[in-house]
Amino acid sequence: MKRALVCLLAVLLLGLGSCSSPDPAPSKEARITLALNWLPEAEHGGYYAAMLNGDFEAAGLDVEIQPGGPDSPVIQRVGASRVTFGIANADRIALGQLQGADVVGVLAPLQHSPRCIMVHEESGIETFQQLENVTLAMSDAPAFSYYLKSKLPLKNVRIVRYTGSIAPFLREERYAQQGYVFSEPIIARREGAHPRSLMLSDLGYDPYTSVLITHRDEISERPEMVRKFVEAARKGWERYLADPTQVHEYLQTINPEMTQDVLDEGQKILKTLAVDEQGQFVGGMQPERWETLVKQLEEIQLLDAGVVQPGRLFTLDFLPEE
Repeated sequence: MKRALVCLLAVLLLGLGSCSSPDPAPSKEARITLALNWLPEAEHGGYYAAMLNGDFEAAGLDVEIQPGGPDSPVIQRVGASRVTFGIANADRIALGQLQGADVVGVLAPLQHSPRCIMVHEESGIETFQQLENVTLAMSDAPAFSYYLKSKLPLKNVRIVRYTGSIAPFLREERYAQQGYVFSEPIIARREGAHPRSLMLSDLGYDPYTSVLITHRDEISERPEMVRKFVEAARKGWERYLADPTQVHEYLQTINPEMTQDVLDEGQKILKTLAVDEQGQFVGGMQPERWETLVKQLEEIQLLDAGVVQPGRLFTLDFLPEE
């Protein structure tokens, strides 16, 4: 009634012919933000493919992808609802929940961890047990560093902060550093080095990596939006793994340090971590893998026993049934 009176006064006093509401805007979700955990590279290829090929737009989603960098606070940003989605490794999801960030994994493009310790072939180091008498650049934030230190003696190993650069590695033979097998080792080879990758998964630490996460409130309050985003992202990943050309051309414009050959070789390696034996994109998650992860985090005393429940770290509600 009050609105009707205001409308009538507007017609009489302002000479409006009508006070009917304008046509509603086309149906589209509000701006969706996706925070990356690193600078744009192969591990994010599926999301850029979904953007460039219009998969997000076809689902009615207006998506902005925000690049990250070293130690990007993705968990905190998603946990505080400052962004809609984020990319984070499974162990960080568990530790984030411990700190009160109610974030949940909804898609796992990388089924196995690409995490490696990169050493020089000339160092003679071929296994983790031989990792000694070196400088090791490694962030103390990720859980893998605690796992590594708990499993190895690391005799005469000087640990320094990882900065994201391979420049120190190129200068010193007795230098090792963390990396992703589809990134740093490839760049190092292009610079003339002879890197060897020691895979953390071979040491028994293999959490889902680059998991798509969102806040639990988004799942309960906007489940259809989450469903649309996950479905569009899956399409993007299938496109990227089949043909990365368009995405790699675009990535070079926003991250010039990633050259075409590095991206192409990286995508081939990444593909082996993302598809099943039939070469199909997976994206799913197994409860047993999350249970193993939580046990490992408890063993290295980053979690107290029973504090974090594996079943609350992820949901399969938006994934196809296997």
